[in-house]
Amino acid sequence: MHRLLRLAALLFCIGIGCQSAFAVQSVRVPVDADAIDLTGAVEHYSAQGDRIQVSTAPGADGIVRRIEVSALEAGGQPSWIVFALTNDSDEQLVRLIVAPHYRLVGSGVIWPDLGSTRITTITASEGNPPERDDRVDSDVFRLTLDPGTTVTYVAELRTPNLPQIYLWEPDAFKEKATSLTLYQGIVIGIAGLLALFLTIVFVVRGALIFPAAAALAWTVLAYVCIDFGFWRKIFGFEDEAERIWRAGVEATLGATLIIFLFAYLNLRRWHVRYSHIAAVWLLLMAAVVALSIYNAPIAAGVARISIATVAGVGFILILNMAARGSDRAVMLIPTWFLLLVWVAGASFTVMGTFTNDLAAPGLIGGLVLIVMLIGFTVMQNAFSGSNVSNVRGADAERRALAMTGCGDAIFDWDVDLDQIHVGSEIEGQLGLKRGALEGPAASWLDVLHPMDRDRYKAALDGLLQQRCGRINHDIRLRAADGHYFWFVMKARPVVNAEGEVVRVIGALSDVTEIKTAEERMLHDAVHDNLTGLPNRELFFDRLDTALVAARKPGASRPAVLVIDIDRFKQINEAIGLSFGDSVLLTVARRLARNLAPGDTLARLAGDQFGAIVMMDDSAGQIDEIAETIRNNLATPISFGEREVALTVSIGAALFDPQLPSKGSELLKDAEIAMVNAKKNGGNHAAYFEPAMRAQRSDRPSLEGDLRRALDRGEIKVFFQPIVRLEDRTVAGFEAVLRWQHPRLGLLSAADFMPVAEETGLVVDLGIFAMQQTARELSAWQKALEVEPPIFASINVSSRQLLRHDLLKDVQATLNRSFVLRGTLKLELTESLVMENPEFAAQMLQRIREIGAGLSLDDFGTGYSSLGHLQRYHFDTLKIDQSLVRQNAVGARPVILRSVIAMAHDLGMDVVAEGAETESDAVELSQLGCEFAQGFAFGQPLSAADARKLMGAEAG
Repeated sequence: MHRLLRLAALLFCIGIGCQSAFAVQSVRVPVDADAIDLTGAVEHYSAQGDRIQVSTAPGADGIVRRIEVSALEAGGQPSWIVFALTNDSDEQLVRLIVAPHYRLVGSGVIWPDLGSTRITTITASEGNPPERDDRVDSDVFRLTLDPGTTVTYVAELRTPNLPQIYLWEPDAFKEKATSLTLYQGIVIGIAGLLALFLTIVFVVRGALIFPAAAALAWTVLAYVCIDFGFWRKIFGFEDEAERIWRAGVEATLGATLIIFLFAYLNLRRWHVRYSHIAAVWLLLMAAVVALSIYNAPIAAGVARISIATVAGVGFILILNMAARGSDRAVMLIPTWFLLLVWVAGASFTVMGTFTNDLAAPGLIGGLVLIVMLIGFTVMQNAFSGSNVSNVRGADAERRALAMTGCGDAIFDWDVDLDQIHVGSEIEGQLGLKRGALEGPAASWLDVLHPMDRDRYKAALDGLLQQRCGRINHDIRLRAADGHYFWFVMKARPVVNAEGEVVRVIGALSDVTEIKTAEERMLHDAVHDNLTGLPNRELFFDRLDTALVAARKPGASRPAVLVIDIDRFKQINEAIGLSFGDSVLLTVARRLARNLAPGDTLARLAGDQFGAIVMMDDSAGQIDEIAETIRNNLATPISFGEREVALTVSIGAALFDPQLPSKGSELLKDAEIAMVNAKKNGGNHAAYFEPAMRAQRSDRPSLEGDLRRALDRGEIKVFFQPIVRLEDRTVAGFEAVLRWQHPRLGLLSAADFMPVAEETGLVVDLGIFAMQQTARELSAWQKALEVEPPIFASINVSSRQLLRHDLLKDVQATLNRSFVLRGTLKLELTESLVMENPEFAAQMLQRIREIGAGLSLDDFGTGYSSLGHLQRYHFDTLKIDQSLVRQNAVGARPVILRSVIAMAHDLGMDVVAEGAETESDAVELSQLGCEFAQGFAFGQPLSAADARKLMGAEAG
């Protein structure tokens, strides 16, 4: 019967357009219950009209009644809930229906529920309707249950969602609200004090880490105030405004976590990609904050995902940097781990896994605790002093003047601020704007040479990690015009009381000129100074490399060509050295045009060039290349109104991989072929054949004998007297070499020195002559204590001068022989000096410093020494015999007197060569010349005869 009645009622309601419901189950309300959770006991009805008809719960008499409830606004479609309460006691009960506006539990991650007014009104089936209490964070209705009654309540909802609804005993609810308010006040107070304190720290210490921590603290304070309803109580926010603020603050929380992590770990120092990622992320968070105005739930969902991502990715990054030795990362691990745990707990809470009422307040308190731990972590940097001594007064002034005087610029890196300060003179030198070099350490990577960047970063990171040590590195900085300047950076770390590096202080010294000189010296050591081509040493190095590569299967075979200019000596004598240099430059340029990029062209000797040409197995290519070279060089060279046609003799030798030949042997074969080409009258090219070795002249044979001459004791040192014209006494000697050949007899230096120059034996001969001369000179000076002391001079060849070991050889000789300072003189020709002026200037200066004298030989045969005499600081000037001898009309050159006067003005002694008669000696003395040597004063003497002569002088 009841079912029929219910069906009839349902059909009736459908006919009139209202909704009907079945009877609800009643919830018993005990007298001593403080709170009852009604969330699972209510029945929900979706929005299908502006009226609802429900069946009440059975009363004490067991009768089920029907009631109809209309919405507050006609035509609306609200959602409804229905629940029933039973008071089976004999007391009247007063209870509170409480539905919180926002509940973190179950709010969701994607499109979360950000809170709102939940219940519009509640209608009771009997008795007085519940009265609404005025609260900002919950919908609270006060109801009265008479003894022994069952009342059904129909509540109209403002939103479809109802996260929670409780039935509270009024005193218990008041006590709970009071306790929660106290807790909220404490948390808000701690968060506010923490934010204020970190802000004060930021004012005291301006490093980026402190405003980042302060911003995080202020954001957490804002979040706490919103979640606890503090701002709504103060500013009277509406529901929609509170949702916007909640979403915006959650997005700001994610952004401040990124800023803090970036600043604390100093990711901006070197990790540019981290800077880019952080910048993009922050822009995304800014967009989310703006999005919260238009769609707060979507913005809050993105913000919550971002916070979880920052926590996870940040923890991985912290572990990575801690593994690489970052102390800051190690100290942040515990705090960030707690943040990761907090994020996990918050995730379970918003997804409804954790439903306890204490979950949300606990999470808020935990967030404040994490920020407090972050504050403690950064506090160690708050008041740590730089420990840089504040040098005051005169001491500071002296230090500043010393830096200015030595030409250095200050380098100061404030590690906490990550700011570099340098002297303005560096920026001015580089042509940069003031402040261009000041900023983060990473900003220098843009102006550093690419090859110096890794060393620069490693040096600074090493100081920060080791907290000790020094930097002493050469770096290159790019000027505004693109050129690089060399600087030496010397710096050391400054640590505070806690052992942290707070500054790196040092100086920058400009060493561009020194580096340029070193590079030039290194270049000149393996290149010809006139033509810029590789010299003999570099030629051999590349030839050996080519031979190693040629032994591989299928590789190209190198051919060596030796090109010698025919009659070049006659050209020099006829036209002059200046034109001779032009000829060599022209030949070098023309030869270079005939070679491929992989080939090598070098200047082997004065007028002799060598080429390494990579070829296939066809030997005919050599003839073709040689013919092309001869034709190109045959074009006349103009000099003023004259034209000079050149011819060359070419010798070629092709590498045979089947023979164990060396680079020197291959060059020797090419030289033999070149000699054969010259035998045929020059202007000819010859290809080496083994039979040519049997046809060699005495010169190669002489070379073999010369290699063994020193070991056999066949090389002798002779001494030609140098006479003081004033009193005809012997002032010194010039050492000359003679070779007592077992077959050819006594040979002069002119007979074997060219061979020694070409083979490199001249170095050993020069050392031998220097040691023998120094030994004899020491003996003379000990036997004859005269003033001025006896001196001796030794000729130096080009190979000796270009060797870096020359200084060691001279120093060793002086140390062993104990000769007076400046009495052992090294003679150099002006052409030898001008082959490499810069290198010669440095070498001669060092020779003077270690105690040897310097003599410029054969003055007058060249053209360039007049402008360089003062630069090289020679002790003695030896005038060539071409200026001393009388001309065809019996007069001496007019320039002789000027040369002697000029030498005296420069503080040099003058030695005239070629004095053959007594009249020559008299006239030279009248011109002011102090010394002379020549046939008039004797031929070169052996060491024994020289000792006898000195003994006679002593007697």
